[in-house]
Amino acid sequence: MPLPKNSRARPRRKSARVLGPARRQATRGSGASPLESDRGAEDAAHEALSKVLLEGKLRPGTPLRERQLAEIFGLTRGAVRKLLLRLSHEGKLEMITNRGSFVPRPTVADVRQVYDARKAVESGLVAVLAPRMTAPQLTHLRSQVHKERQAQRLGQRNESVKLAGGFHVELVQALGNDELTDIVRRLISRTQMFVALFEPAQESGCAPDEHETVIDALASRDPARAMAAMIDHLQRVQARVTRHVDEEPAPPLVDILRSALES
Repeated sequence: MPLPKNSRARPRRKSARVLGPARRQATRGSGASPLESDRGAEDAAHEALSKVLLEGKLRPGTPLRERQLAEIFGLTRGAVRKLLLRLSHEGKLEMITNRGSFVPRPTVADVRQVYDARKAVESGLVAVLAPRMTAPQLTHLRSQVHKERQAQRLGQRNESVKLAGGFHVELVQALGNDELTDIVRRLISRTQMFVALFEPAQESGCAPDEHETVIDALASRDPARAMAAMIDHLQRVQARVTRHVDEEPAPPLVDILRSALES
């Protein structure tokens, strides 16, 4: 059909979109659909940001701006908002209404409050668990501590922080109480960031030894000994954290995140 007199056939424009490192990494040679590629880019961004947070590379109070993160990761602002919300739910960020997202900036009082909650909950947890522990469960816990030692020996800071928290999750899962598991997970998420931000990596080497002491107490089937071992461990971690609250500044956010994506 001929075109109307005043009409012109206009060539369709191809939309050009600049991909950030995370998106390029997720789409390169994968043959994935656009939706899968977007999800892969978001997961890569989550992994990179979680890594630098658990390594303590971003100092307390550092703002995480949507526009800046969108440029770094090659994501939309909407995708970045989802990413920040996800990290907030995991206890890794603080979201403040009308202000944005920030690396947590706890006070000594905040640290004490959360560790007091952990001591109350987890001392009771191991007291109930001690008489019920099986040989396979104890073996599994010891293998988890072995992995924790390996991560520390290799200098894998974010992995050692995750494994240290994972040890406590393994304990509550051994009890098989879903309600208690949710509580413990939330508390651990908070204290993982305390450890990442404030506990020097060279001092974290004590944690596997303390975990071994907890396992030995559980193996004795003695609830009182298990409670004492858990409380002592958490008090020691709390002391290591609070000694270093609010210290030196960190390098710029852009440099840290780009380094994480390239590693």
